[in-house]
Amino acid sequence: MEKEFTYEDYQSTAEWLLSHTEHRPQVAVICGSGLGGLADKVTQAQAFEYSEIPNFPQSTVPGHTGRLVFGFLNGRACVVMQGRFHFYEGYPLWKVTFPVRVFRLIGVDTLVVTNAAGGLNPKFEVGDVMLIRDHINMLGFSGQNPLRGPNDERFGPRFPAMSDAYDHNLRQKAHWAWKQMGEQRELQEGTYVMMAGPNFQTRSECLLLLNLGADVVGMSTVPEVIVARHCGLRVFGFSLITDKFNMNPESSEKTTHEKVLESAKQAAQKLEQFVSILMANIPPSDKAI
Repeated sequence: MEKEFTYEDYQSTAEWLLSHTEHRPQVAVICGSGLGGLADKVTQAQAFEYSEIPNFPQSTVPGHTGRLVFGFLNGRACVVMQGRFHFYEGYPLWKVTFPVRVFRLIGVDTLVVTNAAGGLNPKFEVGDVMLIRDHINMLGFSGQNPLRGPNDERFGPRFPAMSDAYDHNLRQKAHWAWKQMGEQRELQEGTYVMMAGPNFQTRSECLLLLNLGADVVGMSTVPEVIVARHCGLRVFGFSLITDKFNMNPESSEKTTHEKVLESAKQAAQKLEQFVSILMANIPPSDKAI
């Protein structure tokens, strides 16, 4: 069995990054499937392949490039993860969330999480953007939690609260940013539910998740958010609706990863503009990290 990372492992990766770049980011952005184009908008960019960085896992999924890009987004010092890690790739959750604690150690105070998700809420359409107001951690129901095991108080408390996981003020600023863009569809807001994957859900599973109070379903994000809140980072997240739950049992329409990537590609410009406007309006954290 693989040994979990120690505080010193996180520290050595953070020190390696700080010694290889002069950038000192305030905001970290994790790009979901097909959303990595955001990293191409970074100015004064300095990129590292994940394979170059000590202790970093490797991204194995199409649509996840596997680079860490430092620089500026609309004047905001940031680091962008062009590709994330997933439980379904075979990684334990402590490895999936490894970068988040490294970000905290290099001085980041705000984490922006993005993902491609399936729409459960019948009001949502493909191409909609949903701010994540809350999440349901289905993986956690089965005992899979990134905080499982010994707790290191240098990162955070043994029993962190998740009732305020997604920052209210940043969501308000996001609604303002969306209005500046003049989009026809309103900015949605709701609950994200995480499933283990990698298969897409059955109709019965979708109905169950809808009845549990979920608006969208995906296979990521929640572990990173839990670790970010544990170590004191402020979190903002959104989902791009790349496919929609079809309630017709006779329909032969299927969700595929290719369709997900195509939907993300079509929405790329809108999302890049949205995040760019938002970046300029993220205030400094009121909590020193």
